[in-house]
Amino acid sequence: MHTPTRTPDRSRGLLPNRPRGLRTGLLRGLTVSTVVAALATGLTACGGDSDAATTGGAAPGTVTVGALSNGAARQTDLKVTEVKAISAELPKSVARKGSLVIGVGALPAGFPPLAYVGQDQKTLTGAEPDLGRLVAAVLGLKPEVKNSTWENLFVGIDSGKVDVAFSNVTDTEERKKKYEFASYRQDNLAFEVRKKSTWNFGGDYRNLAGLTVAVSAGTNQEKILLEWKAKLAAEGKKLTVKYYQDNNATALALTSGRIDASFGPNPGIAYHITQTAKTPEPTRNAGTFSGAGATLQGLIAATAKKGSGLAKPVADAIDHLIKSGRYAQWLAAWHLSNEAVDTARVDPPGLPLDNS
Repeated sequence: MHTPTRTPDRSRGLLPNRPRGLRTGLLRGLTVSTVVAALATGLTACGGDSDAATTGGAAPGTVTVGALSNGAARQTDLKVTEVKAISAELPKSVARKGSLVIGVGALPAGFPPLAYVGQDQKTLTGAEPDLGRLVAAVLGLKPEVKNSTWENLFVGIDSGKVDVAFSNVTDTEERKKKYEFASYRQDNLAFEVRKKSTWNFGGDYRNLAGLTVAVSAGTNQEKILLEWKAKLAAEGKKLTVKYYQDNNATALALTSGRIDASFGPNPGIAYHITQTAKTPEPTRNAGTFSGAGATLQGLIAATAKKGSGLAKPVADAIDHLIKSGRYAQWLAAWHLSNEAVDTARVDPPGLPLDNS
């Protein structure tokens, strides 16, 4: 979804660093017991790479999304069948084997709501594997989801063990040297505030004047927030930036009114909002901003080995899901409708090589 502690997929090396900044943001709202359970389950995989149990059991021609989500999604059955005109575009090697190997880099602890161990403490659930299974259905292929560490996700693509990754990978120009992309979601950051707050971001950093905002250190969102703070200071206005030891401390600071907002990855905030919905201090999303900054809308993309020939049929399958309304239903189930794209794009402009 981005140097070592940056928001996902801001790393520009040939083997992307594990996106600690994003994972930190996306773990917000997890209880300690949930994290421990997910960690214990993930570590049962030998070598950090395993065939993951995935949600299934739906009737033929139906893909169930949002299953076993522990309240993070609305479980929804979607009718999806093969589109011959699109499956005909598949590379012969993939078409012959009849399956699509979907890579997810969610070990050891997952990153809800995108990919994590479900409430049965063994099944991989999340928006990312759900979309992978929807795409596989359009392509007439059996989905095989492989869960691994972030590093091994790319090793799997490079070695051919993984056909395509659905794992919050940001499209970057550096990555295009080795991979081809089919975009499917906006890469957004967001502000979380108490539900009773009347403040909204409105896409204008000047609306932050006078506020106290929490952010995780060493992340892309911190870089953006500090740039806004400097701009406001030059205008004679103040923005106070706060740091907390962990996400639970940040959440407590927000609900107790010690901070006005927290700034982090949009999916993690969407997840935390579902976790606070029935508490005495519910929260809400007060506005989003591109994770790539003001001049480029960052994009999350399905990722395949360069030259594999998979980006085009995957993009066409996503476009079919968009036109049929299934894409919107998938996003809505996971409370991620504010990251919708109008169309899937093959190798769209990504984060530039000089992005710092």
